[in-house]
Parts: sequence; structure tokens; C-alpha cells
Amino acid sequence: QVQLVESGGGLVQAGGSLRLSCAASGLTFSSYAMGWFRQAPGKEREFVAHIGRVSSLTYYTDSVKGRFTISRDNAKNTVYLQMNSLKPEDTAVYYCAADRYARSWWPPSNYDYWGQGTQVTVSS
Repeated sequence: QVQLVESGGGLVQAGGSLRLSCAASGLTFSSYAMGWFRQAPGKEREFVAHIGRVSSLTYYTDSVKGRFTISRDNAKNTVYLQMNSLKPEDTAVYYCAADRYARSWWPPSNYDYWGQGTQVTVSS
């Protein structure tokens, strides 16, 4: 059974940092591309970042470029999202997702498995 478990969310002041982790089990992690998405109340799920099967292939939505960094540790079956210079508009539930066929980062339907999400709240 495939499981993706996010952790590391919380409450932080604007300008602060958080590192999200997503631990995967039940799959051959190194064979999957991974993505981070977020969803704020009343809004649609939004793409944040994507990393290919190899760490050199990364993509970001424009609003987080230069502030967020996605990385992966295949030995630990874990993908990370380092978030710096956080803004109140980054407040959302953050989800990680796994793409078995390493397709494009969009649409969300390209991802085969999803975690349950972790809340990130940035206060002004």
C-alpha cells in the first residue's frame, strides 16, 4: 500500500522559514517524480514545485521561485520543500504527490498518489 506522509507544517511569522517533508512508502521512490501542491480555503489546488526522478530536474510556480527549494533523498524515500521568506499568501494546506511515469508537473491528474496534507499558516 502506497503512503505519502507530509510533516513540518505549522505557524510562522512572515519572513520566516519552514521545511516540509514527505515520507513515501510502498513504492520504488526513485522511480517516481514528485510534486508539491497547495490549497488555500476557497481556492483551487495550486502547483508549487516538482522534482524529477533525478534531482537536477526541478520546476517551480513563479510565485515561489527564489524562495522555495524542492529536493529529494532517494535513500530516505523522502522529498522536501524548503520554504524561506514566507508570506501570508503562502498560507495553505500543502500536499505532496507522486507521479509514476514522470510526466509534466501539470495537471494534478498526472500524479498517481497524494498525501493527506500539512497546514502551513503564515502570520503578518
